[in-house]
Amino acid sequence: MIQLKTYLNVIDNSGALVAECIKVMRGATVASLGDEIVVSVKKAKPLNTNLRSNSAVAKVKKGDVRRAVVVRTKKEVLRPDGRYVRFDDNACVLLNNAKQPLGTRVLGLVAKELRQKNWLKVVSLAPKAI
Repeated sequence: MIQLKTYLNVIDNSGALVAECIKVMRGATVASLGDEIVVSVKKAKPLNTNLRSNSAVAKVKKGDVRRAVVVRTKKEVLRPDGRYVRFDDNACVLLNNAKQPLGTRVLGLVAKELRQKNWLKVVSLAPKAI
């Protein structure tokens, strides 16, 4: 479960590395897999001004406030078949204003629950959905 002040790893290539949850959307107090949250970027890759290519330009910087979707949680989640699933860390993927992933790649595993909550673009970018 993700609540306020929880730090999450950002697993896309948007330039952010660590983000802090500052709000859970839809009036809830905690967020689970597939829920949308508002995060503040706490650690980001440094901006490289020497390179001018589009791939080298970071899309976010430290202090930016963005929306994100929770893709992994340390707290176990019960699946309909009776199994529990949990991950080693809390992770999210940053979103743009159209609720599409901000990065072009997802650099880690995501939970299968994202497909049921209609985050299909995030699932398609990930290497594997567990």
